Amino acid sequence: MSDLTRRDPRLEWILRNRLHPRHAELNGQETRGPTGLLRKNPRPQWQYGPSGLRRLDRLNMGGAAGVTQLSSKKRSEQVVLPLHQVLEPQAYIAVWLQTSGGRLTSHCKDVLGQAQQLAVARTEPTAVLGVLCGELKESLEGAGVDRLLQVQGPDYEGYQPEAWGQLCGQVDAQLSPLYWLLPDSGESAELGRRLGVTLGERPATGVWRMEADQLIARNGAGNQDISRPWSRIMLLLEECALPCGEYRYEASPLELTLTAPARSRIADLGQIAVDPAEIPLAEAEFILSAGNGVHDWDQFHQAAALLGASEGASRVAVDDGFMPRSRQVGATGTWVSARVYIAVGISGAVQHLQGIGKCEKVVAINQDADCDMVKRASLTTIGDSRDILAALMALAEAKSTQEVSDAA
Repeated sequence: MSDLTRRDPRLEWILRNRLHPRHAELNGQETRGPTGLLRKNPRPQWQYGPSGLRRLDRLNMGGAAGVTQLSSKKRSEQVVLPLHQVLEPQAYIAVWLQTSGGRLTSHCKDVLGQAQQLAVARTEPTAVLGVLCGELKESLEGAGVDRLLQVQGPDYEGYQPEAWGQLCGQVDAQLSPLYWLLPDSGESAELGRRLGVTLGERPATGVWRMEADQLIARNGAGNQDISRPWSRIMLLLEECALPCGEYRYEASPLELTLTAPARSRIADLGQIAVDPAEIPLAEAEFILSAGNGVHDWDQFHQAAALLGASEGASRVAVDDGFMPRSRQVGATGTWVSARVYIAVGISGAVQHLQGIGKCEKVVAINQDADCDMVKRASLTTIGDSRDILAALMALAEAKSTQEVSDAA
């Protein structure tokens, strides 16, 4: 046997993860009852993690360190994460902030997580600079942005790739960031390629892993991986890294002297209204999905039209003939990644939960408070679906009337 001390990466991860059931045990904390006997609670214990989200402890290890037990006193308590500061940065890593409806996309949060990993690995103080055009409707405290350059105005609103490219060129000329990281999707993917032409750099596209001496990128329509050298401009795929979640970040405003962009050759005529029923489920951002618990289908269709949501359904509703097969959500249907997913009368089979795994906000409307969909949801309403949908439609109509009166 060798006398060398070997590292156990999994053990180190458990010691850092306060939510792991064995965290208290491996940190030498008391895990026995007052009589010295090990006790196991047969009932699952609700817990609050450091992010404030309620979690279900299925292993009945509710006494783990760093976990706040569910109680009327603890519900209002917020765990304050440590603040990550870069007081005098000597270098920057620039990230183009991709937004949807004024909020960061999940893809952009993954890119920010990768940027923070690069910044922390450097010996000199390095800050992650977020470059944003337009408004922002959420806080960047936990996103991973150390410095924020936000530019607003008609020259940058809408679809303005030429103005965005000129802005990034000015930022590069004044700050000389070590790297430019952009999500390889949507308008950010186009901007990254334009920026490569502007700066005379060959961008690395489809990057999903960054190693010490090379990049691993997807090629061949995503069917093969290639290795290539590092580049100053890198377009990263989704899930390239874990989002930031262990610290709070300053997101301090950064002021630069910027010149107005040149006259754009592209005219943005605004967004075109699209019927939600014609949007493919895989591309829909707002989905109202029905299951076996829906009995008034006319009301369900009216609610979807009034809310402007795309319609989805569970496999049971499709098999019963209430919805077409193209609207089935789940592993056996369509995998969706909506920003808001409202599940009406869906208990939450394993295949369905797999299909909504990438949805950001899940709202459950159900009569069974113990079903799996309720455990998955961020917000739950317990009651009859007809009454809840009727109340929801009344609120939507009242808001629409108020907006019309304000506009008049």
